Amino acid sequence: MTVTASNYARAANDLYQTEPWATEVLLRHFPVCRDDVVWEPAAGAHLMADVIRDYGAFVVTSDIEVYTKGHHFIWDFIDGPADQLLPQPHAIITNPPYGKQNRLAVRFAELALERCDGMVALLLTAKFDFGKTRRHLFQNNPRFMAKIALLDRISWAGNGETGTEDHAWYVWGPGTYAVAHMLWGAK
Repeated sequence: MTVTASNYARAANDLYQTEPWATEVLLRHFPVCRDDVVWEPAAGAHLMADVIRDYGAFVVTSDIEVYTKGHHFIWDFIDGPADQLLPQPHAIITNPPYGKQNRLAVRFAELALERCDGMVALLLTAKFDFGKTRRHLFQNNPRFMAKIALLDRISWAGNGETGTEDHAWYVWGPGTYAVAHMLWGAK
């Protein structure tokens, strides 16, 4: 597949809805349990949250604004006050905003790893793990577990026309996994 530039004019807080099949790919490899509390902090119109809920988890939704469905709370994941955070969720699963040169996505990943000792799964561009400025998230991070490349492209507009870029799930494991990983010297 060839990556081509999009002519789409971006707007602040634009809604990029993740097709259900993309979330199902993640959950086939990293299933959620009935007792899991999953935070979806960029919930948009809840397409991802609905799939996670259908797979059995309790999903808490938030976003910077309301699009078509109300959230448990309105909150800016990057700039929101820390004293308004949820108690530790079992997982954070989301398609975060990317921002220019993926800077928002990097910050989103850093904050998700700080705020969740459980699994963190972010849907990002397939080349997100390239580059030395992100080593702290991948090569130098014992919590990093997996990259699941999506074989099909996502239709962000919901009109059946596929997007212009490849995407992948990036998954970090629980902090307890990282400690065990270091103790036993697993590679």
